Amino acid sequence: MNAPLYGPPDPELDRLLRPLFRAAAPAGGAAVVVIRGDERTVACRGHAVRSTERPVRADTRFELGSVTKTFTGLLLAEMAARGEVGYDDPIDRYLPADAAPGYPQERPITLLHLATHTSGLPRLPDGVLPGQVPRWFTRPYATFGPAHLLRALPRTAVRGTPGAQVRYSNLGCGLLGLLLANAAGQRYDDLLAARVCGPLGLMDTSCGPGREEDAGYRRGRRVPSFRLPALPAAAALRSTADDMLRYLQAHLALDAVPLPERADAAALRTALNEVRRPRTDGRRGGPRICLGWNHRALPAGAAEPRVAGKPVLPVPAASDGAGPDGAGSVEAGEVVYHVGAARRSTAFVGFSPRAQVGLAVLAGGQPLRSRALVQSAHETLRVLIAEFGEG
Repeated sequence: MNAPLYGPPDPELDRLLRPLFRAAAPAGGAAVVVIRGDERTVACRGHAVRSTERPVRADTRFELGSVTKTFTGLLLAEMAARGEVGYDDPIDRYLPADAAPGYPQERPITLLHLATHTSGLPRLPDGVLPGQVPRWFTRPYATFGPAHLLRALPRTAVRGTPGAQVRYSNLGCGLLGLLLANAAGQRYDDLLAARVCGPLGLMDTSCGPGREEDAGYRRGRRVPSFRLPALPAAAALRSTADDMLRYLQAHLALDAVPLPERADAAALRTALNEVRRPRTDGRRGGPRICLGWNHRALPAGAAEPRVAGKPVLPVPAASDGAGPDGAGSVEAGEVVYHVGAARRSTAFVGFSPRAQVGLAVLAGGQPLRSRALVQSAHETLRVLIAEFGEG
């Protein structure tokens, strides 16, 4: 396995990455990770802190936003592999008796429903929006803590039958993290560090601010870092390009990242394989849902769009959410991905296990630019898959 290349990539890869860097906010800086087989590249542009002109580096921390959900899905799979929880466990099992949301008891919400956005829970907990308004441009969720969440759950309405339809829910994935923490008797960030980040060597990935991450700006003023005390499992992680390189490697090949020699390493290897398996079928053109990840596939034998004469995957919509889905097998041209948008940065992580290609983009700057950046990241990934596959 080749060591990562830091700095300017080879001319051909540099050409492919130029539109991606152009789509990032000029003032925010960006770090891009590319994996093509055994080749690893980390390329950085711009400044982490505008006032000091400190350049973005491979160890600059960015907010991951909803890419955090992929870590929570991996934590669920790891605990399920150990037998500590079951995918079909009802959420009531890990909640106080008076804290369960109201829904038909004949079809309980399960941990799997939370991980696949099929729980019927709304996007945010009941009562969180009024508290956001005075802090909308600073830290809108900072005062909504775990105690508020437990009080809000009983009055949170469930839409439809659990498991019947995909509705993207930050509440659902955030609640999943709380339930896993309750099952293990540890705080979410401590549990994630012990079961996922530590074994994978992700030393700079955590919920706490730690070393100051890349700064975002709005109208020339610095945007405060994101705080989500009630739902850290939905969007609270920070990470670096170096750590995202290891994270991608682990998902592309189970033996790519050496794990500590201990009995529970087998559970994490099993989990890394489980999280990328689609659990729902894509309907109406939406992505399938894995454990925390979105999944798209080009059906075998379908007409293939082409870029520069090479077959490529269709471009998914630039969305952090998930379309309506249900189950299916992996097909030709699969791509697994997730997007995160926080107040200070935008993150994209995607990979193709079949092609052994991965891409991670961490970019600071104004959230209004995130849609163009995400679309460019999707396009860059599909071209990388096509060109590497033909090489």
